[in-house]
Amino acid sequence: MQNNSTVKNQNNISWESVLELVYDSKIDSVGLKERVSSLATRSIKKDSKLQALNMIVSMCDLTTLEGEDTEGKISQMAAKAINPDPSDGEINSVAAVCVYPALVATAKEKVLNSSVKVAAVSSYFPSGQVPMDSKILDTQYAIEAGADEIDIVINRKAFLEGDYRKVFDEIVALKEVCKDVHLKTILEVGDLKTYENIRKASLISLAAGSDFIKTSTGKLSVGSSREACYVMLKAVLDYKRLTGLSAGIKVAGGIRDSKDAIRYLVLINEEMGDEWLSPDLFRFGASSLLDDVLKQIKKLKTGAYQAGYYFPRG
Repeated sequence: MQNNSTVKNQNNISWESVLELVYDSKIDSVGLKERVSSLATRSIKKDSKLQALNMIVSMCDLTTLEGEDTEGKISQMAAKAINPDPSDGEINSVAAVCVYPALVATAKEKVLNSSVKVAAVSSYFPSGQVPMDSKILDTQYAIEAGADEIDIVINRKAFLEGDYRKVFDEIVALKEVCKDVHLKTILEVGDLKTYENIRKASLISLAAGSDFIKTSTGKLSVGSSREACYVMLKAVLDYKRLTGLSAGIKVAGGIRDSKDAIRYLVLINEEMGDEWLSPDLFRFGASSLLDDVLKQIKKLKTGAYQAGYYFPRG
């Protein structure tokens, strides 16, 4: 595992600089909640809503992470990812499909010649409670199988014990394995409990080389929230101010309808700007969200809702 004092990125950040940011993580929770609440009241016009819904589709990572996953299930999900609504050729493909490492090769084959990327959870998702050597082997396996993106989980045990350097070093080591493969680091905000902890974990993950930071595994009852996203986006902006690098954000866990998803887009647009309104820098990890978005698109275009079975399940 790397023990150097600097991170190998475009603008090296010393561990001492990381610590300064981490220990300067006081957050005005009242002001934060008021800002997020005020943005949630913004309304958008019909034409803008259709544009927003199509954007959400292009930002979705369709995901299946169950013990019952089969090659047939992955094939169905990949087909839906490429062509979410076969009756509407104006709807884009989703950003990616996310699977366990053992199914990466199948997913890669099924999305061949499309724009859909294959993401794999790694580092023994969702707990991450294994030795570092096992996390590295897990990640190497997924990359060798063809993964375009890797989703890891931070070492919450080390973080909650205050061993921030261990968290940092593990992410650095996994990013070295990934090289040009995008690394998305899951904070699991439900376990972190406080806004201050979310900010600390965000900054450590970014400084260690994460290309994206992600709210949740989707395996806890407490998933994403716009408040957590707000804390994370501020950390991303601070990181860009220090390094000139633009990192992405992925929100996952509990986002099931288009109205909620649009609120996230408003939040990102108002606080970060147009640059982040792209699948390259913002994602939704919410498979059930896609069906609702497709229904809303059909409603705006035809004036009528479609039955749930109208859209093929992934």
